[in-house]
Amino acid sequence: MKNLYFSFNHTIYTYILKAVGILLFITLISHLLREHLDIINIALIHIIPVVIIAIHGNIKATFFITLLSVVFFNFLYIPPIYSFKVHNELYIWSFIIFAIVGWIITVQAKNLYTQTKQNEMRESLLNIISHDLRTPLSTIIGTTNLLLSNNNIDKNSIKNLLEDVNYASLRMKRLITNILDSTRLSSKSIDLKFDWCDFEDLVGVAIEEFSDKQKDELLEIKIDDLPLYWGDNILLKQLIINLLDNAFKYSKNNTKVTLKIISFGDGVKIEVFNQSNHIDEAKLKNIFDKFYRLEDTNDISGSGIGLSICKSIVGLHGGSIKATAVNEGILIEAKLPIVKKAALI
Repeated sequence: MKNLYFSFNHTIYTYILKAVGILLFITLISHLLREHLDIINIALIHIIPVVIIAIHGNIKATFFITLLSVVFFNFLYIPPIYSFKVHNELYIWSFIIFAIVGWIITVQAKNLYTQTKQNEMRESLLNIISHDLRTPLSTIIGTTNLLLSNNNIDKNSIKNLLEDVNYASLRMKRLITNILDSTRLSSKSIDLKFDWCDFEDLVGVAIEEFSDKQKDELLEIKIDDLPLYWGDNILLKQLIINLLDNAFKYSKNNTKVTLKIISFGDGVKIEVFNQSNHIDEAKLKNIFDKFYRLEDTNDISGSGIGLSICKSIVGLHGGSIKATAVNEGILIEAKLPIVKKAALI
């Protein structure tokens, strides 16, 4: 969040510097040509930097450039020139007009940005429904039709086909749960249901969401002897499910995923590691953004909201989460602070 805030401020400062540069340039040109320009034309020219900043939707930056433009306009063109004294109402009106223009454009720019983001989210959700839900649904329908139309399938093959149906069903369930959780966690009025949580129980319930091969052959689990944790049981279970789901999807074939839940200081740390192809650290910083997917993973199904949900869940518990590239793989660490200790009987 700190990096995002810095990046945002850096961008706004860049826009302001550009606007100030344009303001100085047009002020110089209009001052040299002041004998050939009407005061209205000069005023219109000085609105240009205001418009340039306003279209980026930042009201503070717009107000700053508006004030600066009016100061230049007053100092150079409104009598008595080369002073900041105001002997008529033109200065006041110029400031009001500049401010109104800047405010209108800023509001419209913010509305347009919000609408664009909503359209992007809507398009992403439609893509999830049309692609990511369709894939497991096709598996279920195809396998079911095969079982119904063929009476000569042996018991072992039937078992394997039913496992495929079960796994596809679990994938659909996880995806639908993530869509609902994403909507729920986006609400500022979310009501957390805190209770005492046992991480061994949470892990036991979470791994039931995965296939037998995944949980029996491809998963290593290490859980410290931890006291009960004060948190939201449902959300913490979903946190573990999403972390494991992401690790299984992006791990190399037939390599193990490691889940560790360990004690550290005054908190609990959840570590999930999977072997994968090399991923740049710069890209790893974005994997917790909603709908973000790595460019070279188009062949892997997924909505891009699982890890963003993890970030929200960890944040609601006052913790932090990060991803790093280590030992030819990806390690995701979620740190959850202990805010309440269970009373010992």
